[in-house]
Amino acid sequence: MELISKGSSSRMASLDLLRLIAALAVVLYHYLFRGAIAGNLDVSYPAAAPYAIYGNLGVNLFFLISGFVIAWSAEGRTWQEFAVARFARLYPGFLVCMTATFVVLVIAKDQRLPTDATTYVANLSMFARIFGRKSMDGVYWSIMLEILFYCWVAVLMLAGAFQRWKLPIAAAWLAVSVINEFFFGSTVIRLVLITDYAPFFAAGILSEDIVARGRSPLAFLLLAVAFGVSCRTIMLPHAWMQEHYGTAISYPALFTANLVVYGIFAGSILLRYVVAPSKTVLMLGGLTYPLYLLHQYIGYVSLNALAPHVGKDPAFFFVLAGVLFASFLIWRFIEAPIRKPLIRGLTSAIYRLAPASQHMRPTSPAH
Repeated sequence: MELISKGSSSRMASLDLLRLIAALAVVLYHYLFRGAIAGNLDVSYPAAAPYAIYGNLGVNLFFLISGFVIAWSAEGRTWQEFAVARFARLYPGFLVCMTATFVVLVIAKDQRLPTDATTYVANLSMFARIFGRKSMDGVYWSIMLEILFYCWVAVLMLAGAFQRWKLPIAAAWLAVSVINEFFFGSTVIRLVLITDYAPFFAAGILSEDIVARGRSPLAFLLLAVAFGVSCRTIMLPHAWMQEHYGTAISYPALFTANLVVYGIFAGSILLRYVVAPSKTVLMLGGLTYPLYLLHQYIGYVSLNALAPHVGKDPAFFFVLAGVLFASFLIWRFIEAPIRKPLIRGLTSAIYRLAPASQHMRPTSPAH
């Protein structure tokens, strides 16, 4: 879930808009399908649920975008610059949204969504589960995968391998994904190497290589392999849904939906010169991250509180508008203003602490 930026002249506005579409798809999935079937919502939307279930694929679209953007942003950077930019992009917004969720859950006292101070402290790490605590909001699982992906990219950048051997790395990752997901089924390998979602990240990386370095038969071949592998791994969360909720998307429909996800992603890349960057697009892309972090548990609590008074349909629109507005405020008055100073401060700190031979070169905060 990244802002698509590599300097203002090459900002890919089409991917910024695609991120918002992916986020809204996940919001609809939670509000119109999962909330009720998981027992967290007192109201249900049976007419919309059969369509809203497809919103779960918005997460896969996020991973496609992330693979592209992270590979794009790693071009011409040191690993320190990359790490500083990722931290400045993720942590301030996470801290604000996680704290807001904690406050709302404490006030609501909904037994279905319990929390406490210890859970809050554990969540400050962004990896609460390592400390045996639940995430403050269920959506954080995908953020943890994103961070793990960033860590692997940073390690490869440190080794000087990521930019140099991008295609072999993607090929190896896909091979490990096939071996583990088709044959071994190791939970440890899945957790460490993200083999269940590797095809989406890898497809994004491969797409970036095609855009940045020109069309390559090997890159296109690996991209086709990534799609094929994803058609298998995409079944995993839906098998879980079938087991826990008693319903899921049929495989023919799931295959078609996966094809649509890849098609939309490819289309947004092809339209990168058609959709012009603007303040509006920047704002829409910017509010996506806080929207993703805020919407689920706060939305459930708000829907449960409002629906008895105004009806479930008006409550849905009020809550959706509310989380969008709150997300805008967080981006406009917290994330956007703090990002450049934070990058400058962290960069200066690294200059002071690192040996002269390991100094980062100056970097633009726009990255």
